Amino acid sequence: MAKKVNEQITDSITQTNTQVIGSAPANAMGNLFTSMGLAMSNMNNNATNSQQQAQIGMQAATVQGVNSLTAMGTAVLGRATEEVVEKG
Repeated sequence: MAKKVNEQITDSITQTNTQVIGSAPANAMGNLFTSMGLAMSNMNNNATNSQQQAQIGMQAATVQGVNSLTAMGTAVLGRATEEVVEKG
């Protein structure tokens, strides 16, 4: 003959199971929000890094352009000076 289990024990187990099942959606949403927050922070970090690298490239191109312009001016000035000296 099977022994009857105390009703307080079965109520306690039922309440524990209900609590676990009831909190599962909240835990799932918490995990989702945590992973989404991490993914978005990584995305923003990558975007910032890309912008910084692009700025460095644009600055280098600007420096090269300015160097080309000043070198061209020096060449023209040198050629004009040479003509003055030869005629002088």
